[in-house]
Amino acid sequence: MRTTAPVVLIGGPTASGKSALALKIARERDGVVVNADSMQLYRDLPILTARPCPEDEALAPHALYGVAGPRETWSTGRWLRAVLPVLETARADGRPAIVVGGTGLYFRALVVGLADMPEASDSVRQETGALYDRLGEAAFRERLAAVDPAAERRIERGDRQRLTRAFEVHAATGRALSDWQARTRPALSPEDWEGVVVEPERATLHARCDARFDAMLESGALDEVRALASRGFSDDWPIARVLGASELLAVVEERADLKTAVAQAKARTRQYAKRQSTWFRNQCPDWRRLGTD
Repeated sequence: MRTTAPVVLIGGPTASGKSALALKIARERDGVVVNADSMQLYRDLPILTARPCPEDEALAPHALYGVAGPRETWSTGRWLRAVLPVLETARADGRPAIVVGGTGLYFRALVVGLADMPEASDSVRQETGALYDRLGEAAFRERLAAVDPAAERRIERGDRQRLTRAFEVHAATGRALSDWQARTRPALSPEDWEGVVVEPERATLHARCDARFDAMLESGALDEVRALASRGFSDDWPIARVLGASELLAVVEERADLKTAVAQAKARTRQYAKRQSTWFRNQCPDWRRLGTD
C-alpha cells in the first residue's frame, strides 16, 4: 500500500490483519503506530487483547498501548484527548502516524468530530449505573428512548457503557447526547489523512478469529486471566469487555469447562467481527478497501 498522507487511519474487524499492515507502513515510512482499539489500551491481558508483541514494538515506535488499568473506563473523548498530542508530536518530528484499531468511534472522532460536552458528575454516573442495574437493559432502553431516541437506536444491544453514557449526558446537561454530537468539528483536516479498511472475506475472517483464539490460549491467555483473577477481577470490571475474558474467568472460577468457554468466546468474537465490519461498511464507505491474503 502506497500512501503519503501524514496520518493513515487503518480500521476493520478484529483478526483482519490491521496491525501487520500498520507495522509494515510504519517501517517503510519511519512512522509511529498509534492505537485506536479500546481494549488494547489496557495494560493487563496483552495476549487476549492481541496487543503488538515486544518484538513488533521494537521494529517501530508504538503509542497508547497498555496505558489503562483494568478498572479504568476510557470514553471516546478521553482517547481523543490522549491521541491528539501523539499526532502533533509525530508531525513535529516529520513522521507519519499510522492510527490502527477496530474502535470505530475513535476514527469518527478524528474525521467527523466529537462534541465538547461537560462530563457527568460522579453522583450522576452512580445513579445512572444503579438505575441500569435495577431496571435491566430493556427497561433502561425505554427510559433512554424517551430522552434520546437516536442514541437508543444507534447503540448496540448489550453495550452498557454507551447506554449509560447517553443517559448520563441528558441527566447532566438537559440535552441529548445526539444533539451534542450534531455540533462537532473534525480533529483532522481532510487533506491530512487517508482512510483504509482492511476487509477480508467473511469465511476467511471467521477462520482467523477462531485460529487466533486458539493461538492466544497456547500463548498463555488463560494464565493472564488467572493472574488478574488473583487481584479480584470480576465481570463488572471494564476490562471484562475484552473478548474471551469473561469466558476464561468462568473457567478459572470453575463455573465452566474450557471447551465450552472457548466455543462461547469464539462465537462472541465472530459476532463482534461481523458488527465491526458492518460499522465500517456503513460509516466509512469512501475509505479504500484492502483484502488480505
